[in-house]
Amino acid sequence: MKKNILIIGLLALLSAGFLSCKKFLERDPLSQYTDQDLGSTDTVKYTTAGQAEALLQSAYQDFKNEYFMLDNFVNGDAQSDNAYAGADQVPNFQIDEFRIDATNSNVSRDWADIYSQVAKANTVITNVPRITDPALTQERKDQIVGEASFIRAYCYFDLVRLWGDVPLVLEEISSISASNIEQVYPKLYPSRSPKADVYAQIIADLQTTIAKAPASGSTKFIGTKGAAHALLAKVYATIEPHDWTKVNEQADAVIAAGYSLLPQYDQLWDNAHENSSEAIFEIDCIDWNTGGNWGTDMVKGTDWKKFNTPTNDLVNAFNAEGDNIRKNASIVFEDVTGLWTDRYWPATTFPFINKYRDHSGGQNFILIRLADILLLKAEALTELNDLTGAKALLNQVRNRAKLGNTTANTQADLRLAIEKERRLELAFEGHRWYDLVRTGRAIPVMNAQKDGNGASLGYNLTENKLIWPIPQSERDKNTNLTQNPGY
Repeated sequence: MKKNILIIGLLALLSAGFLSCKKFLERDPLSQYTDQDLGSTDTVKYTTAGQAEALLQSAYQDFKNEYFMLDNFVNGDAQSDNAYAGADQVPNFQIDEFRIDATNSNVSRDWADIYSQVAKANTVITNVPRITDPALTQERKDQIVGEASFIRAYCYFDLVRLWGDVPLVLEEISSISASNIEQVYPKLYPSRSPKADVYAQIIADLQTTIAKAPASGSTKFIGTKGAAHALLAKVYATIEPHDWTKVNEQADAVIAAGYSLLPQYDQLWDNAHENSSEAIFEIDCIDWNTGGNWGTDMVKGTDWKKFNTPTNDLVNAFNAEGDNIRKNASIVFEDVTGLWTDRYWPATTFPFINKYRDHSGGQNFILIRLADILLLKAEALTELNDLTGAKALLNQVRNRAKLGNTTANTQADLRLAIEKERRLELAFEGHRWYDLVRTGRAIPVMNAQKDGNGASLGYNLTENKLIWPIPQSERDKNTNLTQNPGY
């Protein structure tokens, strides 16, 4: 719809004689950067409190797109040592085996999906402050902007981790006219911004969330102050150089907000403890007909070969630790004899992800939870040489899984112990790959991977493959987009 409107508007400009803009007008803009209702004049398009709430909910609903329902876990786990790609789709195999190129369909889809959500957040941030409906109080107006800022920050955090330098699009393109073509052009065809600029904007957006968003809500599917503190902790642990003092400060703010671990690990996944005291940001799903979670059907069940098959290496890691509680909550084995064969597992004991169990579409997805932040704080304290404090936090997470206290005593040993703990605690939640990259461990860990028989998987991961190629389809539309080295 918006492309049709844009074309009509541009043709009108041509007919008016604006031939100097011919080169600009002949090109197809990057639609995911633009407002959903692009018009040809500057008008106040949203005027009511109801419209403000609807705009925000539209941005939240994109957490239920294919990127978050499936690809987030492929990217975070199948790209790591936690899972094989599974199923039978070549784009996923390419991601799993570090063989992707700029034409990979997952790469182009994820780019478009995330930037579409950015555009929706921009629409909220741009338009809601202009609404004068008395039913929309200033307090609620600020909260909406704060929540939308969290959504945009979350999107850009994934974008910068996947692609490095990316276009930093912060304004809604609400109109195209003869008077603003020169200003609109760089917004429609943006260049890539340096990672440092992207991270600076992520931090600024999260600071806006902390200042304006609510402290809590009726569910955990809200970009609250606590969610912003948690995401900031992850950002400061990822940005180069890592800022461990700020990781620690942000983790403390999360703890002070009153989150607490559930008593039993399996309660996180039993579908009876949603929006729990441990959840910080959680995609709220009801059923197939009401904003359902279709992602659960992608990873478990014998009706077809599922995505994200747990690896031998992960199963061995659980077994070596004696971690039966988290292993059984995370992985279930089924006999698939006669259904399919697999290069990594025998048909009689084929593993599936067990964290996402409700095939009615009603199980929530937890994107950020307290255990993640406690382990990040432990990591920060390790780097700040508070080894006693780090071990206390590490043991708090381990003890919930009925494991004994850590035996690590040196800083080097604690680093590896926390890395292992994050792997076992957060398996199949989309974190492992990003943990390996930010700690500089991705290349040695992945190149050492072996199958169940001890044969090398031959990944040959190199530095340039730590980030993805810019989609060729996007570069075809926008020649200002440069390509990442090695692609």
